[in-house]
Amino acid sequence: MQPSEPTPASVSGPLDLMRHASGMVLVVLLLLLAASFMVWVIWFLKTFQIGRLRSAQSRFDHDAALIHDPSQLLALAARHPHAPGSRVVVELGRRRQAGASLDVLQSVAKRAIVSEQQRAGALMPALSSIASASPFVGLFGTVWGIMDAFLKIGVEKSASLPVVAPAIGEALIATAFGLVAAIPATIGFNFTDQKIQDLLSELDATSDAWVQIMSNAPLRTAQSASKSFPPSS
Repeated sequence: MQPSEPTPASVSGPLDLMRHASGMVLVVLLLLLAASFMVWVIWFLKTFQIGRLRSAQSRFDHDAALIHDPSQLLALAARHPHAPGSRVVVELGRRRQAGASLDVLQSVAKRAIVSEQQRAGALMPALSSIASASPFVGLFGTVWGIMDAFLKIGVEKSASLPVVAPAIGEALIATAFGLVAAIPATIGFNFTDQKIQDLLSELDATSDAWVQIMSNAPLRTAQSASKSFPPSS
């Protein structure tokens, strides 16, 4: 005897609809569940990463505020390797030792900031893709489920509620799962992207001062600079 299809009375919620899903609708639901899990993992990782970068940059800016000597600035950058600004300063120091002009140093600073943007923006395309694609994946599951519902009507030769309701429920839950993945992804992307842009704006504004320092004063060795510069707190 073949098992009967789930009836509205036997389905008490979204979890029951997911359990009773089959075929392509089940595949879509599993994909959306995985995407939803990835959203929260990426959001947590990016929040931790941006917080760490901002904290390191804040300490570097605080210590670099009163520095007007390029060698001291390079020595400070060596003591703050995790700050985005320190990596910009290191790139400036490398090109300055090669005799680069002011215009070249400005270009080097911009290129270094682009590298920091790429570093801070890691995993952001995945978050954006989930935010934009999840509703369409859910819609695909819904369309497939409705097609399956019509096929069941043809097989059963009946459009009664016990025949149609379970398949329609499976179809609609796919759209709901798509939104469950897309809404947090959109919020997480916008929130994290704003934090990244704030960090890059601060870095871009401060890099002008570093370019001026590296282009004006004579350069001593980093070893002698580190001896004359007080230890950071």
